[in-house]
Amino acid sequence: MIDVIVIGAGPVGLTMAAEAARYGLGVRLIDKAPHASTTSKALVVWSRTLELFDRMGCTEAFLAAGIRSHGVSMHHGRIVLASARLDSIPSTYNFGLMVPQRDTERLMTGHLGTFGVGVEREVELTAFDNQPDHVEATLRHADGRQETVEARWLVGCDGAHSTIRHLLGVNFDGKPQGDDWFLADVRLEGEGAPPADEVTVFLHRDGLFVVFPMPGGRSRIVATVGKTDPDHPRPDPTLDGVQVLADERTAGGFQVTDPEWLSTFRVQERKVAAYAHKSVFLAGDAAHIHSPAGGQGMNTGMQDAINLAWKLALVKKGAAAPSLLDSYSPERSAVGDMVLRNATRLTDMATLSNPAAQAVRNLAMRFVMGLHTVRDRMATQMAETGIAYGDSPLSAGGRHAQYGFAPGERMPPEHYSGVPPGSGSEPRFVLFAEGAKALACAAAYPSLLELEPRIPPGPDRLLIVRPDGYIGLSAGAADWDAAHDYLRALAR
Repeated sequence: MIDVIVIGAGPVGLTMAAEAARYGLGVRLIDKAPHASTTSKALVVWSRTLELFDRMGCTEAFLAAGIRSHGVSMHHGRIVLASARLDSIPSTYNFGLMVPQRDTERLMTGHLGTFGVGVEREVELTAFDNQPDHVEATLRHADGRQETVEARWLVGCDGAHSTIRHLLGVNFDGKPQGDDWFLADVRLEGEGAPPADEVTVFLHRDGLFVVFPMPGGRSRIVATVGKTDPDHPRPDPTLDGVQVLADERTAGGFQVTDPEWLSTFRVQERKVAAYAHKSVFLAGDAAHIHSPAGGQGMNTGMQDAINLAWKLALVKKGAAAPSLLDSYSPERSAVGDMVLRNATRLTDMATLSNPAAQAVRNLAMRFVMGLHTVRDRMATQMAETGIAYGDSPLSAGGRHAQYGFAPGERMPPEHYSGVPPGSGSEPRFVLFAEGAKALACAAAYPSLLELEPRIPPGPDRLLIVRPDGYIGLSAGAADWDAAHDYLRALAR
């Protein structure tokens, strides 16, 4: 019996398979498509994802492949309504890294290959029997051959039209956003072209027009083009049509040239209620889809996979009880709710059609975005460094008034005192405490804790940090009963 079958070899499935393989699980990655993505699709890798890549060992490859976007500005014609730099993001990676999805998939496929695992293409999941302790999956190969595989777990990373979600019979609740959108990967020429190191948003009475920088001197344009008529799909845009909208909705002064990809799409805003169903899990677009506003979709999905992989590994190795897996759905579903809510609000604000409402929005934006606290909050929200699991069953203890390290919060990387938690081939928790009792505690739970405790961020702190860098337990330096209770609960 194999440990994990992952369905879908997009960024989320590749991340899931790579993390499972890194932690020593037997994994198969299945995709019915004959080849990887050839288009840019999802474009930005955010700060928190890059931090998590550090522990995976693939950050440098992504930094070399992408370009850095250091800000966002919002305009109404030639008027700058607001601008925000991303320097305030509390991370070494205080920028958005622009990497086309085809390159993300290429890099993650190469990373997966370092563990001796490849993508099995033109193989399709057709059925599965989901039991509490295993899954029996039926796979169909390109030549028509049927294969039955038994696995401990099955993970659906197979996108918005997920076969696994349909076979589970799970509702994908939500609705379409209502507008048609176009996407154009092009070159911009002329002195009026938006800066190459920031995302530029133009708010126009007829709709939104956004320019994203891309590697290789290209730009991504995304714009709304009217309400959706489901019975009459809108054709893909032409280069001339993109130029017309650029002239109408921006300050002008640039030409749109050399199209690489022109497409029309519609936004769906949908989410499942639960990500875990006995031995089957959903991640990425199979569990949540929403507006591209904020560029959160792919990042959220990859972080779904990272969250799940270390938990599967600890359970497989017998270091943690199977109940550890019960934390995956509530943690990531809460994040999915937040991302969906924020993306919907951004989209609704940007696509207002009433002229009076547009005028109020523009005035409010100039005022609100003038406050540095608002700009910082927006940057942190986009970067996903503010994600926390305060309500998780894995979060215990209280906030310390002086140091402020609360259970469920991301442990700031500057306090790691070593490599990121979860690095290497074993997904162990990290004890941040000092003294003989710290050494004894680490020795008592060798499968759960790193052998060497690390320096705590304050002299009266005891922290247990999860393999994904979030604080599990926050307690006083002398509260060893709390530490042992926390670890015993994980193990039993």
